[in-house]
Amino acid sequence: MPEHEKINYVEFPSTDIGATKAFFSAVFGWTFTDYGPEYSAFTNEGIDGGIYKSGLQMSTDSGSALIVFYSDDLERTQAKIEKAGGSIIKPIFSFPGGRRFHFADPNGNEYAVWTGAAPQEGQGP
Repeated sequence: MPEHEKINYVEFPSTDIGATKAFFSAVFGWTFTDYGPEYSAFTNEGIDGGIYKSGLQMSTDSGSALIVFYSDDLERTQAKIEKAGGSIIKPIFSFPGGRRFHFADPNGNEYAVWTGAAPQEGQGP
């Protein structure tokens, strides 16, 4: 059951729902349920949500919220994104607590992926 007054669902715009589904399936293993030609939903991906037909894109430059994924292997996730047709719009950078990069899906929507702090020199791989 959803928790009272907690974020429960998120929806992403898409100019090409088929391309969006193919991208998220290839990179993150998502599965979708279609509800007509202009909407597709996903579940059990950290949060449930959907993709809706739109000519607009999400971007932090335009004030959109940033959806951030977590990865145990940042470079591997980046390679999967690039192989599936995504583009890196902010290369890997460090921030207090970890490292991350920003990418755009084939529709131009901006997302980020982060991982915990990199090991200090001499403290492991």
